[in-house]
Amino acid sequence: MSSAVHSTEEYDMDIRSLSSSHRHPQDAPYVHKVGLPPKQNLFKEFKATVKETFFADDPLRSFKDQPRSKKFILGLQAIFPILEWGRSYSFAKFRGDLIAGLTIASLCIPQDIGYAKLANLDPQYGLYTSFVPPLIYAFMGSSRDIAIGPVAVVSLLLGTLLQSEIADPVANAAEYRRLAFTATFFAGITQVTLGFLRLGFLIDFLSHAAIVGFMGGAAITIALQQLKGFLGIKKFTKKTDVVSVMHSVFASANHGWNWQTIVIGVSLLSFLLFAKYIGKKNKKLFWVPAVGPLISVILSTFFVFITRADKDGVQIVKHIEKGINPPSVNQIYFSGDHLLKGVRIGIVAAMIALTEAIAIGRTFAAMKDYQLDGNKEMVALGTMNIVGSMTSCYVATGSFSRSAVNFMSGCQTAVSNIVMSIVVFLTLQFITPLFKYTPNAVLSAIIISAVIGLVDFDAAYLIWKIDKFDFVACMGAFFGVVFASVEIGLLIAVSISFFKLLLQVTRPRTAILGKLPRTAVYRNILQYPEATKVPGVLIVRVDSAIYFSNSNYIKERILRWLIDEEELVNKSSQPKIQFLIVEMSRNQATLNWIFIILYKLTYYNGVSKLVYDPYFAFGAAVTDIDTSGIHALEELYRSLQKREIQVTPVHQYCHLASML
Repeated sequence: MSSAVHSTEEYDMDIRSLSSSHRHPQDAPYVHKVGLPPKQNLFKEFKATVKETFFADDPLRSFKDQPRSKKFILGLQAIFPILEWGRSYSFAKFRGDLIAGLTIASLCIPQDIGYAKLANLDPQYGLYTSFVPPLIYAFMGSSRDIAIGPVAVVSLLLGTLLQSEIADPVANAAEYRRLAFTATFFAGITQVTLGFLRLGFLIDFLSHAAIVGFMGGAAITIALQQLKGFLGIKKFTKKTDVVSVMHSVFASANHGWNWQTIVIGVSLLSFLLFAKYIGKKNKKLFWVPAVGPLISVILSTFFVFITRADKDGVQIVKHIEKGINPPSVNQIYFSGDHLLKGVRIGIVAAMIALTEAIAIGRTFAAMKDYQLDGNKEMVALGTMNIVGSMTSCYVATGSFSRSAVNFMSGCQTAVSNIVMSIVVFLTLQFITPLFKYTPNAVLSAIIISAVIGLVDFDAAYLIWKIDKFDFVACMGAFFGVVFASVEIGLLIAVSISFFKLLLQVTRPRTAILGKLPRTAVYRNILQYPEATKVPGVLIVRVDSAIYFSNSNYIKERILRWLIDEEELVNKSSQPKIQFLIVEMSRNQATLNWIFIILYKLTYYNGVSKLVYDPYFAFGAAVTDIDTSGIHALEELYRSLQKREIQVTPVHQYCHLASML
């Protein structure tokens, strides 16, 4: 009896020494009591929450304690960043921007003509879109590297959505253009609204995996669409799915293919791919793939002109209207049936354009180590599309291929966009008649070579290795675009992204922890096969806040684990589960709780000393528990009482332990 009392007193003394010791790393620090947070005024609490949600970066910070004149200048600089960085602009920077602007201009001119055809518009509208929007963006954008203009994915998306409303873009060309300008206007309105209301986080709901799949599927679809010009087919399907396209291609094989067109297309595509290969092998030769499209256009146009191959069935661009952008304000639908159609198409195009532009901007900003203001970018992109819709442009955004060339060409600021815009202006004024004999095959070859890079096999493989559900989202978006349509693929991408989000909220990650051999470190037994469970103890980790949406699942998940453990115990004759430790936080107080609890459990098994591990609970993150979560824990506690199992919740809200 005395020995038992002595053991108990010795144990209590050890616990007190562990709790109060601060000097030795192997001893647990003192466990501080966690109190309730101070009460706050409801209005102040709501105001603080809204500010943290929508104005986390404190955009008005620079305006504090400034005179009115300074605030006015800062306001102008916030709207037009060029007024800020333009003060330190130098000739050395201009030299880099001039070279970059000329380089991307040589790439964008042939691409613009092809992308306009992808959107079922006349070639000059692609050039218009690379004249006005880049000028607006240069004054309002915060990225130094984005090259603005039409892009393949948005052009295809816009063309597909518009064609679903107006079946024949050729017979109803005027109506089709009006709807395109209307969609562009409301795309700009959407982007500006998101920027002003600071709702840019909405575009993050489209997961990276879904974007990879969507872009890859769109690239395949775009490439298949180019078979019409690549093979010289005159009658081609209006559908975009792979089955319809391939059926149309092979159905016209006997009488619809033109061998001269195929020779031109294959030769120039091979040249463009070889130029890309040279650029990848030697970064100093980045200009080779950049000027490749323009060289291809010049060579093929000259060849068709001197041989008059157009008389032998080689389809050519023919007429490109000369002159700069005509006004189109009076062509935008502000009423009638087409208004809602334009709004719907514009919103969809706006979100895809934003996703691509923000992703590109963030990528290059990280490379050059500067900050990109996403909300300013949205306002800039939206403003340029609103102005563009009034000047005969369709939806413009940041182009990855041109932005990469812009970056590698040594661009310093957005002045490279101004240089590109001036070159496009000169092209519209003086050079467009020279494109008359440009074969459609070279435009198809340019587009195919440009979109090949959108199929990212490495990213898809990495997604497969990391998260199988993400891979399902990626493949769902990919096959939706390829086998159905761009709209269906986009819908699948968004749906799967939202479903994954809901799944993560309602089914958070939980894990059983085991002890690593020869350490006091506890890890997920599925990730660390050598980790062993503590006999008679079940340690469960919850990696999510406990809300009404997941509280019942967490309770049932823990109970199912207990049932499984009891079955294993019965089969292997191990000690019965007597303790449940629910590990919910990675803060220091939590480490102390777990350490003391495990010390208590292991002391009676003959272990008198434990090595304290500060990385014990790394990975868990229960940041909050609402009333539903508390009720679920109460129900869990009552269920465990019936099983004669003691439960110890380990959490920063340590007062819950006494409640349970």
